[in-house]
Amino acid sequence: MADSADPNQEVIQFILEHLDTVPHLEALLLIWQNPSMAWTVQVLASRIYVSHTVAQVILEDFQRKGIVRSESVAEHTYAFNAEWDAQGGLLPRLADLYRRQLVQVTKMIHSKSSSSVRDFARAFQLKKDN
Repeated sequence: MADSADPNQEVIQFILEHLDTVPHLEALLLIWQNPSMAWTVQVLASRIYVSHTVAQVILEDFQRKGIVRSESVAEHTYAFNAEWDAQGGLLPRLADLYRRQLVQVTKMIHSKSSSSVRDFARAFQLKKDN
């Protein structure tokens, strides 16, 4: 009998656990699709249309997760860490899902951050009530 599990479940789980914003997703796909490129904060910021601060946070998040590795500390360049997705299966499926279901994927990411913001605000309400 064929596996009836959703083939996108692993990708969805990855999105929920590891991608905090749509710029994170777009940066990941861009870096993965250009594995030999050395990425700087400035280059990434200009390619995904975010501030340098946001691009730096994204690159630091990815380095902490092992998705990118530092190429040159002096020049602050990063490159895709191919060992992170050694089987090479997750990112092609992520790119395909994003291409086919752009609105649903972006809504999932936005709702994830919205719920965390709501939880954060709720924590302050609880303290205020006490």
